[in-house]
Amino acid sequence: MVTPFLSDIDQAGLFVGRVWNAKVQGPSVVTLRAGRVIDITQKAAPMVRDICEMPDPAAYVRAAHGQDLGAFAEISCVPAGDLSKTHFLAPCDLQSVKACGVTFASSMVERVIEERAAGNPAAAEEIRARVGALIGDSLRDIKAGSAEAAAVKQALIKEGLWSQYLEVGIGPDAEVFSKAQVLSSMGPNAEVGLHPISKWNNPEPEIVLLVCSQGRILGATLGNDVNLRDIEGRSALLLSKAKDNNASCAIGPMFRLFDADYSIDDVHSAELDLTVTGEDGYVLSGHSSMKEISRAPADLVAQTLGRHHQYPDGIVLFLGTLFAPTQDRDTPGEGFTHHLGDTVTISSKGLGSLTNTVRLSTDCTDWTFGISHLMRNLAKRDLL
Repeated sequence: MVTPFLSDIDQAGLFVGRVWNAKVQGPSVVTLRAGRVIDITQKAAPMVRDICEMPDPAAYVRAAHGQDLGAFAEISCVPAGDLSKTHFLAPCDLQSVKACGVTFASSMVERVIEERAAGNPAAAEEIRARVGALIGDSLRDIKAGSAEAAAVKQALIKEGLWSQYLEVGIGPDAEVFSKAQVLSSMGPNAEVGLHPISKWNNPEPEIVLLVCSQGRILGATLGNDVNLRDIEGRSALLLSKAKDNNASCAIGPMFRLFDADYSIDDVHSAELDLTVTGEDGYVLSGHSSMKEISRAPADLVAQTLGRHHQYPDGIVLFLGTLFAPTQDRDTPGEGFTHHLGDTVTISSKGLGSLTNTVRLSTDCTDWTFGISHLMRNLAKRDLL
């Protein structure tokens, strides 16, 4: 049974997001007020992108006049995809969807294991034991890019253990890649897709930052950076095939804007919980703590957007995850992998929960509503 993705306490925050508005047959920018979903789409700001470029987005959203679309408790439970019903979408629109990888020590070791296993889950257990015995937790407290990290790098090279994943994990330069195309991300209550060639995959629960074109961090939400471990493990050059597929990115439920009650400090201390529930009754629980991230979120933003690379419509940025599932699901020694029909729920205090159902990318609804379609829709509604 679908339940509202924000508790009564969380709803007290200042949120901005998007819905498919069945009445106008197009997307609307919305906020929450007293348990109601309020459409604040206006000619002055027809998109979330436009609000982000204002001097004070939080003040605008708080004061904007709007139309009551209905009770949040009802609309938040509507499954995605039915265009005849108003339902929530991913909260971003024209922002580029970027993601950082290997930002936590534990997941960094798992990336090394994937590489050494060449995408073969059956080989991972033996490699995990061998690499773990040599590396252990020695990387956990190292600051990426520091002199201490450089010394560890040289030691690992001597031991024959250096990896491209350790390079971006503790070296000076972060891994930043394009996760999804503009407007292709899935929102709450939607299906997420696995490329059909993948046999070893998992969810990745992450914090996602909302960043304007000038690099100011404006707010945060949750994300699932659906991960194909076997594809990326075969070769890092297959990253785009492993990461960017139909319905392979989920963001939501809504952006919580920074204000006096919620700030980047709350992101630094955020705790994320993950639950995967299979149709066969299987349950996996996981956790990711932002306190253990090896790079500051502000540094990750600066490495993505600045004088070296401009994003005139801003970005949303996945910050990486501590979570790397190793418990067996099917075959002993092969760890976790998704089954079709899995329900994935990512939650964090203050940000609510993001729930999606796992399908094949080829079975998820085709992505057909791109930038040109959005522009025509807004123009038809006299919003441009």
